[in-house]
Amino acid sequence: MSSTREPQYQDSIGMREQFGATNLGMVIALSWHEDPKRLAFTFARYKFVAKMFAGMERVLEVGCGDGFASRIVKQEVTHLTAVDFDPIFIRDAQERMRPEWAFDCKVHDMLEGPVSPGNFEGIYSLDVLEHIQPKDEDAFVGNAVNSLADHGSLIIGMPSLESQAYASPRSKAGHVNCKSAPDLKKLMQRFFHRVFMFSMNDEVVHTGFHPMAQYVIALCCDRK
Repeated sequence: MSSTREPQYQDSIGMREQFGATNLGMVIALSWHEDPKRLAFTFARYKFVAKMFAGMERVLEVGCGDGFASRIVKQEVTHLTAVDFDPIFIRDAQERMRPEWAFDCKVHDMLEGPVSPGNFEGIYSLDVLEHIQPKDEDAFVGNAVNSLADHGSLIIGMPSLESQAYASPRSKAGHVNCKSAPDLKKLMQRFFHRVFMFSMNDEVVHTGFHPMAQYVIALCCDRK
């Protein structure tokens, strides 16, 4: 085994030789290739969820993609289930799963129904609702809500409507339902008594002036 010049870094060599190099997920790898700083934004969103849901027993992610960042939430919760409607992404996540960070990962389309109704203390969905046609958003949110336990909480994060003037062509192709912060809050208030809104610019989450936010997050509690 080769040795690092400073001994405190030797464990990094041992880990690589024991487990091999970690491969990026399919989606996250594309960001790393095209615009590496986007990884910081993605990880910050997952960290926000992880801190809000810390200590929860059962948490569900809706629209996990390749599941690469899901480990950040798994670090803070007992049991994580992650679903996506695309089998290619789920297979990619399962192939990279490590037993030390294992979570359930399976194919499910939230438009077709809830996941284990009433089973989850917390549910989150990041960068998904903007891909749902407006005519289907009530079904999507309603099925997510029906997956919640009685006193569960839901976090929805999405690019703001205002940010779309600066979005890439690939993003615009899939974004059919971006919302301003007031419109996202109005939607979530149809399902919850309490909706707390946050804004985000780059990796910074704040409660500032929402029309200048690139990303908006709704933390929803006390379901109707």
